[in-house]
Amino acid sequence: MSTSATCRFCGAALTESFCDLGLSPLANSYVRADQLDQGERFYPLHAYVCSECYLVQLAEFETPEQIFGDYAYFSSFSRSWLEHARAYVEQTSARFDLGPSNQIVEIASNDGYLLQYFVERELPVLGIEPAANVAAAAQERGIPTLVEFFGTELATRLRDEGTTADLLLGNNVLAHVPDLNDFVGGMATLLSDDGVITMEFPHLLQLMRHNQFDTIYHEHFSYFSFLTVSAVFAHHGVRLFDVEEIPTHGGSLRIYGCHAENAAHVTTERAQQLLAVERDAGLDRLRGYAAFPEQVRRTKRTLVRFLLDAKESGATIAAYGAPAKGNTLLNYAGVGTDVIDFTVDRSPHKQGFALPGTRIPIFAPERVFEAKPDYLLVLPWNLRDEIIEDMRGIRDWGGRFVFPIPAVTVVD
Repeated sequence: MSTSATCRFCGAALTESFCDLGLSPLANSYVRADQLDQGERFYPLHAYVCSECYLVQLAEFETPEQIFGDYAYFSSFSRSWLEHARAYVEQTSARFDLGPSNQIVEIASNDGYLLQYFVERELPVLGIEPAANVAAAAQERGIPTLVEFFGTELATRLRDEGTTADLLLGNNVLAHVPDLNDFVGGMATLLSDDGVITMEFPHLLQLMRHNQFDTIYHEHFSYFSFLTVSAVFAHHGVRLFDVEEIPTHGGSLRIYGCHAENAAHVTTERAQQLLAVERDAGLDRLRGYAAFPEQVRRTKRTLVRFLLDAKESGATIAAYGAPAKGNTLLNYAGVGTDVIDFTVDRSPHKQGFALPGTRIPIFAPERVFEAKPDYLLVLPWNLRDEIIEDMRGIRDWGGRFVFPIPAVTVVD
């Protein structure tokens, strides 16, 4: 596809650079063994900030069907993410007094990692998941799941068939949507008159403050501040009445929305405070974004210098994890098998493949204990505590953890 030169929300021309990470393959396009002697497609990974609405975004190079039709990410392989989902279900069920008469709908429901906890409470659920291979895992658990992309067409069809959502949720999907107005407009259509929307997504302010540039990849089309996301939802008649700052993915937001005319939910003080914090940080003007590119380049140089010095000293280096963010980081840094021998991942859906671009092979975690590397570069740094606990055995031979973000940190 040709690149888009206009903002996917307000339509303004995109002329202001936010972060240029060079050329990179699709972050979840893992390479099979029989593809190792074939070429890969690389695309510009260049984020822009809209000078009108301040939405940070990438141009669209591939269709959603190409990116998400067969997806390698299964949510249930992270214990901490499952616990996050369980806690969310408990919290929202209590806050909004959810019961058997309420319809729960999750967009991008993945393998049923979250809806399973609503099913345990005997609440009616519906998952919407475009990746057929992932949706099949949810269906095998008995979770009703539509294998479709969400937008106004599907929302209208469901509403015409008598289905509306009393709780409409989506975790880490809003950033993945190329047609933002169609998606949010669909949410407004599907939401019942008294219903509540919750969405979770990485917070742009935290991305900037903590050098989380590796969370920029082609599957993430947009990067939201609370200022911008409030404007997007308001444009479609949805008022964001509350927001929580949560620790997932290095710092995320959970927003709460309702129809604009629904007076039952009063806008909270913390929602107003976060808008003020973002304005103080300069997210409502272009100069607030100006320092980020050099910050990114400096982080890259520091990581490459550390890895090369370690390699030159005779140390062996392996990686842990095969997340999309790791593929952005390694491709931007130009680090491949000449520096990192292999990586490991708990998901059997990634084992036996190689990372896109760098072609670093992916094994099961046991490979670390066979090879005994001196350093283990942790790519899903947002799961720091979980990984240190799972892999604590590397200390038996003096192995050390390396966390690349927000700055290179070595942990014994």
